[in-house]
Amino acid sequence: MTESADAPKSRRPRKRVHYGEGREALLNAAVRVVARGGLRRLTYRAVAEEAGVTHGLVVHHFGSRDALIEEALAHTIRTSLSTSALEPGTGKVADFSTGLSDMVTADPDTQAFQYELLLESRRRPELLPQLRALYDEYFDATRRELSRMLPDAADRALTRLVFAALDGLVLHQLVFGEPDVTDAALEKLRSLLRLLDADGDADGNGA
Repeated sequence: MTESADAPKSRRPRKRVHYGEGREALLNAAVRVVARGGLRRLTYRAVAEEAGVTHGLVVHHFGSRDALIEEALAHTIRTSLSTSALEPGTGKVADFSTGLSDMVTADPDTQAFQYELLLESRRRPELLPQLRALYDEYFDATRRELSRMLPDAADRALTRLVFAALDGLVLHQLVFGEPDVTDAALEKLRSLLRLLDADGDADGNGA
């Protein structure tokens, strides 16, 4: 990977890290670098600076810039899904996407990283397979929870519609802040889902 000419000189003390700990730190550092400066700022040196290690450690762990991008994206899939409210598993409309605004507030860099890569994929189609995998994970989690909540299993169109609403709310909060607006919109979404639930019950009672 070519080092950026304007990469800042290191003033942070280098720290000794163990293999697993170092890899996790580098992935988190890569996410922060991209979230703040875009994909063009992602260099070995920038990631090393952010993590407080030598850039040789980045080379050792990942070998290429493309490998670093791919693994950072996989890392965001794991962390984002584990902290998201897409699939509480209760089947209760009231629980759907609770904590979404808190997730964005607590970890905006992960969300910004994903949106940066989505935009970059328009110029670099080779990123699309990883991004499709990420969004397939989101779609599947959304579909499973909708199917728990509603009388009829959620189809592809409904799943995409609901997730698009959630994705848009995350993006708006990331840019504009206003978590209270996110929460109010989510309550409206839950009200609409309750109507679908009631319609399903009515159809079932009428059968």
